[in-house]
Amino acid sequence: MSDAKATSFGAAADDYEAARPDYPFEAVAWMLDRLPPGSGRIADVGAGTGKLTRVLAQAPDAQVVAIDPDPVMLAKLREAVPGVPTFAGTAEELPLSNASLDVVVLGQAWHWVDPVGASAEIGRVVRPGGTLGLIWNTRDSRTGWVRRLTAIMHASVAEVLLDTTGPTVAAPFGGLEANEWLWVRPMTRGQLHRMADSRSHLITASVPERRRIHDYMDALFDELGLTWEQSIDLPYVTRVFRAVRG
Repeated sequence: MSDAKATSFGAAADDYEAARPDYPFEAVAWMLDRLPPGSGRIADVGAGTGKLTRVLAQAPDAQVVAIDPDPVMLAKLREAVPGVPTFAGTAEELPLSNASLDVVVLGQAWHWVDPVGASAEIGRVVRPGGTLGLIWNTRDSRTGWVRRLTAIMHASVAEVLLDTTGPTVAAPFGGLEANEWLWVRPMTRGQLHRMADSRSHLITASVPERRRIHDYMDALFDELGLTWEQSIDLPYVTRVFRAVRG
């Protein structure tokens, strides 16, 4: 992983687990549906607290391992998804044997890696005909108040990538297929603040900067009439990509 912000999330592991959304099962299933029956050897790379791991573990015949560079995030994952083997590592340096997997997936993580180096290393551990899957949950900023919220919190590296060039992969993987799912998640004012605190920009920001962002968020929520007891539907887009190893 190429940026200090990429390894900052352990400092906010509790906020990440509590406030980040889960992945729609249908979106995760789409990443895997090119595989023949019995192809269940899966690595979740950049697994964090296991938001994607727990969905992968529901797949038939799944044998899932989770990999992340942050030991604090992996400790939270072991609490959330007990029984899944965990390893320290990155997409560019995987502690796995050659051709030992059917699938490698990355949730909210590919934007932190070197796509050429990561593609080559993932290609080493995935068998020919196996799959590389990439998935992101992002807020749907086509809604006015969500667009204002994103501006207050600052657009993430992932949001900039997805709204411009999109992800790229390299040899030995072929071209990316893409799909997306639209859905909503009811969130309280407190959950929205915790979601902000789980983002790399706020984790690495100064105390005055974090306070300023939260003040602007509260001003927006006051304008929306959102009390601490109420929830509001936050629209999401889950964007999914898959590529087959040659």
